[in-house]
Amino acid sequence: MLSPLKTQGIKIMLVTFSCPAYADITMFGDVAVRLIKMMGHSGTVPSALLAADVPAALERLEVAVEAERQSPEPEESVQGDDEEPRVSLPHRALPLIELLKAAAKAECNVMWDSNQ
Repeated sequence: MLSPLKTQGIKIMLVTFSCPAYADITMFGDVAVRLIKMMGHSGTVPSALLAADVPAALERLEVAVEAERQSPEPEESVQGDDEEPRVSLPHRALPLIELLKAAAKAECNVMWDSNQ
């Protein structure tokens, strides 16, 4: 079971990323904060990137995701019939990477907020 993240004393279950150039993306809070930190941000929710900062954040995220892809996979635990397969962080990052590419191309800000 996923445990809720605590940012500034608030439990975060879901985080939605948005920009005018792309559809909103909603992720589980723990994954979203990890990706935000990979972009070089503090991990604060809610927050935003200015348009001028988006290309650098995208580059940092792509480098970090590639490093994650190159790292060895942890040994799989024995899964029961009702357990879902693990989704890797590089796969979870793809929608955010696409959003950041669209934001960089359109030169627009990217915002994220928790869904409370």
